[in-house]
Amino acid sequence: RSIFENAIEGIFQTTLEGRVISANPAVASILGYDSPQEFINTITDLSLQLYVNPERHSDFLRLLEDRGTVQEFEVRFFRKDKSIAWISMNARAARNSKGDILYVEGTIQDITDRKMLESMLVQAQKMEAIGTLAGGIAHDFNNILGPIIGYSELTLQQIPEDSPLRSNMEQIILSGYRAKDLARQILTFGRRAGEERKLIQVGSIVKEAVDLLRPSLPSTIEIRRSIDPDAVFSTVMADPTHIHQVLMNLCTNAGHAMRDKGGVLEIALANIDLDPSSAGQYSVESGPYLRLSVSDTGHGMEEAVRRRIFEPYFTTKGPREGSGLGLAVVYGIVKNLSGGIAVSSEPGKGTTFHVLLPRSTAIQSSSAPGLSSLPVGTGHVLLVDDEKALVEVLKVMVEQLGYDVTARYSSIDTLEVFRSQPGRFDLVITDQTMPHMTGAELAREILKIRRDIPIILCTGFSEMIDENRAREIGIKAYLMKPVTLRDLALAIQKALKRE
Repeated sequence: RSIFENAIEGIFQTTLEGRVISANPAVASILGYDSPQEFINTITDLSLQLYVNPERHSDFLRLLEDRGTVQEFEVRFFRKDKSIAWISMNARAARNSKGDILYVEGTIQDITDRKMLESMLVQAQKMEAIGTLAGGIAHDFNNILGPIIGYSELTLQQIPEDSPLRSNMEQIILSGYRAKDLARQILTFGRRAGEERKLIQVGSIVKEAVDLLRPSLPSTIEIRRSIDPDAVFSTVMADPTHIHQVLMNLCTNAGHAMRDKGGVLEIALANIDLDPSSAGQYSVESGPYLRLSVSDTGHGMEEAVRRRIFEPYFTTKGPREGSGLGLAVVYGIVKNLSGGIAVSSEPGKGTTFHVLLPRSTAIQSSSAPGLSSLPVGTGHVLLVDDEKALVEVLKVMVEQLGYDVTARYSSIDTLEVFRSQPGRFDLVITDQTMPHMTGAELAREILKIRRDIPIILCTGFSEMIDENRAREIGIKAYLMKPVTLRDLALAIQKALKRE
């Protein structure tokens, strides 16, 4: 009896019909019950009350009937608080003299932590594969976008201010900018892009998110936007991709909660000012905040579930319905921005998430592709890219800024040109990913010939180089493709150290 009471493993006896005969304290502890008796009294049907997938109970009994014993049978059980535990079960059938099964007895172990580690490993391998794929897609995508944005910006400069064509061209350029941001999102999804904080209007991200959400949600779910007039132009300092990720994760969860019966998904924005007492409720400093709220009219949550929702890999969803990472990612992003997050929910009454982001008092610069007052200059630029279309558009863009350009399509050829006349050039602009010699390798060779030559490195995506490594080589400016005319003008100004 002492072994039964003090064993680390859970020990049980059950009937074939699914009633619990006996259970030791370890069973109660593993499944979150206060005592073995509470567990025995509560669980009257194993299949319906304990098994996440009732069919697994049938599988278990079938194996037991055929073999007499079951070893390391892995299954998911509901805990008392409706969270899910992974269990490894060993059991045997106790039979009478006729061979009929009288009852089932065995042991259980909680293997949730092990399963979590296995899931993390699979997720890491999956994200590595996705990251590699995302990098390749983004590289090709950015090379295609380069001429589209470049020639559009050049054309815009030639269109008179009063021409009706000017508005059309500005929309093309803005669409190109959005495509550029999409490429960054692809890289971020694969965890290959660095954080890029800037002043952003969250209201515009809400609009984009709603447009993306509509096709993916059932028609029984109504999406509402409620943006206070004073919050329309409110800004926060953040990476727009991260804010988009926060919003999409919260809305996806809300949609999942209403997928069976439909309902209303509401996204709200409001400016609030927190005093020290109210700030403590969100674990943030007092001051001005933008409150982003996502509400649903779904099934809601019990308090025990609500307390754990931000834990990595915690989920109440079924298999292949979610990784349990979405809300953990949201929490991490919000905290990284010195923000706060709170959730209110009741079973049957829906759920509301409130995200607080520090509100900026600065004014966001216009997102329109204004090309006036760009820094220009004079000098001779050596330009190289193995993509002919990119060389042609970059050549025109650099010339538009006042510089003479010698263009080449090969890093080997470029090195020979520079070696023959190193004093002829004031600046080198090179692509990174080229056959025979990368841009970083070309930069090293050129700097061996002439240490003071400024170099700008452009890349659509590369595992081999980033801004910090480029700086260590001696490269003066680092540009992500597709390169806009303003990006190029400012990079040249920086590389040449001109005011």
